[in-house]
Amino acid sequence: MAGFLEKLKAIGKVGEEDYTEVDLGQFEEAGSSQDIILRVAELGKVDVLSEIKQEIYAGNIILVDIAGLKRDKAALDRAIGELKKAADDVSGDIAGIGDDLVVLVPNGIRIDREKVVGGKD
Repeated sequence: MAGFLEKLKAIGKVGEEDYTEVDLGQFEEAGSSQDIILRVAELGKVDVLSEIKQEIYAGNIILVDIAGLKRDKAALDRAIGELKKAADDVSGDIAGIGDDLVVLVPNGIRIDREKVVGGKD
């Protein structure tokens, strides 16, 4: 029984040689802050929606020209719905600019819907 207790005591003892120094710098990215890029996209076909959504998931700002889908109301509504869902998925925001542009922003950026200059006269 005494031998068993000695073995348990030996297991509980930890020496310095049991630890290894780890350089945390190897786990950090080269640039500690992620760059946010403003990307521009033309939404002429619904097929490009996945590429546009990948950009918002990557944390970029996307300015989307929707003039190419204006003729097809159903496709335009579907595309805008999917873009809204993608913005919601990343806790971002989406807003229309004029008649032909939509802007999507990722989390941490808010779109102010009030005009700074050039409001209603």
